[in-house]
Amino acid sequence: MSSSFWSDRRVVVTGGSGFLGRAVVARLEEAGAASITVPRSTRYDLRRREDTAAMFADTRPDVVIHLAARVGGIGFNQACPADLYVDNLLMGTYVLEEARVTATAKTVMVGTVCSYPNITEVPFKESSLWQGYPEVTNAPYGVAKLAHLVHAQSNRDQYGQDAIYLIPTNLYGPGDKFHPAVSHVIPALIKKCVDAVERGDDVIEVWGTGQASREFLYVDDAAEGIVLAAERYDGADPVNLGADREMPITELLDHIVEATGFKGEVRWDTSRPDGQPRRRVDATLARERFGFKASTPFAEGLPRTVAWYLANREAADARVH
Repeated sequence: MSSSFWSDRRVVVTGGSGFLGRAVVARLEEAGAASITVPRSTRYDLRRREDTAAMFADTRPDVVIHLAARVGGIGFNQACPADLYVDNLLMGTYVLEEARVTATAKTVMVGTVCSYPNITEVPFKESSLWQGYPEVTNAPYGVAKLAHLVHAQSNRDQYGQDAIYLIPTNLYGPGDKFHPAVSHVIPALIKKCVDAVERGDDVIEVWGTGQASREFLYVDDAAEGIVLAAERYDGADPVNLGADREMPITELLDHIVEATGFKGEVRWDTSRPDGQPRRRVDATLARERFGFKASTPFAEGLPRTVAWYLANREAADARVH
């Protein structure tokens, strides 16, 4: 990565205090960015056009990396689909428009693997995005984020705006959210096992059948891919960020049980949804277009995540944003 590229650039990272955002900010600092601003929602509500305009006027960025999002696991998606759709749609829409109006040199939009059709060829290729409707429990979030791709491509065609669109697969790592209301599968299962060990429980109950599969990308690897793309990629095509490995949830739980020391029985609640049957992205374009390849083996990333959680229980359990 070229430190000279970043040495004279002012960067705004929306959502920069979040799980992925903190990793991206750390990577930008390593790369020598001239300035990095993390706007806070208490000052700038990106769901409001006037607040978004004020943020751009105050920070005058050369590069905007849009990570601010409202996200959660299956339960949260089922409970708040309208909020997830509207909040995410508005934030990305206003960021893209203000970046265009202010002639911001580069805008990086980060989408979601939830935008892919529920049933599609695995690994997911970027060309498959429009071949079907997303899995129903996370479709409102996925469709809202996918609208940003259409917006970015339309602005590129009509106005010449340099806006790129990246699609990371499921993320995990230190700093994740472990609160049950918003946690995804890895932090949710880590917390469930750790709590059971502490209470001396003999059984844990887990949603679904365990037959669904997921691909997991370590958060620092995702940050590396985003910063590389911001520097090296200027194309209209969406680009996946992945780890080139898919595992069933049953296998994932085996790893988490071992890492946390839980010795009891696992009961699968098959009345609960599995979510999308399979997830794995084809990361070929990321290698070809900007030289990204994930470097953290799951066997290293998971123990780091468990260790971080054990050392930061109170803060990790409290995070709902």
